[in-house]
Amino acid sequence: MAKTTTDHDEIRHWAESHGGKPAVVRSTHHPGTGQKKGRKTGVGLLRLMFPKARQSDHDELEEIGWDEFFKQFDDSKLALLYEEGSNFNKLIGRDTAEKREHGDHKAARH
Repeated sequence: MAKTTTDHDEIRHWAESHGGKPAVVRSTHHPGTGQKKGRKTGVGLLRLMFPKARQSDHDELEEIGWDEFFKQFDDSKLALLYEEGSNFNKLIGRDTAEKREHGDHKAARH
């Protein structure tokens, strides 16, 4: 059964115990300040990558530090939906997580 959390220690422990690392989609990662190609710079789209997983498709991912990951995680008001016994995970909005906790399993951020 999937669990949802916003706890940094729980996320890091779960990810690392499965060989996971904090990452960002490379094409969305624009470090620094100001604007780049009409977009704000910043971390970009967050992911957890599992480089040693057989079916891992992480060529488009760039590893980042946990501090950078959690800053964007909190700024974007995200939560982690994950399964303890597998690598399954999904970053979802905290508003979506709250709705799911109250039984709306079709809830999604639009």
